[in-house]
Amino acid sequence: MATNYPTDLTDEQWLLVEPFVTPQRFCGRKRQLCMRAVFNAILYVLRTGCQWRMLPADFPKWYSVYHYFARWRDDGTIEFLHDKLRGQVRQAAGKKIEPSVGIIDSQSVKTTEKGGPAAMMAARR
Repeated sequence: MATNYPTDLTDEQWLLVEPFVTPQRFCGRKRQLCMRAVFNAILYVLRTGCQWRMLPADFPKWYSVYHYFARWRDDGTIEFLHDKLRGQVRQAAGKKIEPSVGIIDSQSVKTTEKGGPAAMMAARR
């Protein structure tokens, strides 16, 4: 991959992610794609919000990238990776691996209550 994007993982970050990425299977043909390039492409799409088909040509083909994204999403790899890395970050900060408190910030919008016949508009004939 020739171009570096702001969303690309550094070497240090890739070393943390690499063990969780799908390993090469023993049977079947040898993998042709660089998993780091695939992962960087996924990060690019998630950060920029571009469509899969609009991936820059520097990345692997969009359908290959999407294949791995969908596979990792469906088999829980992405969620597992997120949880593991979050735990490592919390531990490095001197906190417990699992958070013990959650904060939910909600805003409510008052609406006018309507009900019964008053809520219905007269039908035009």
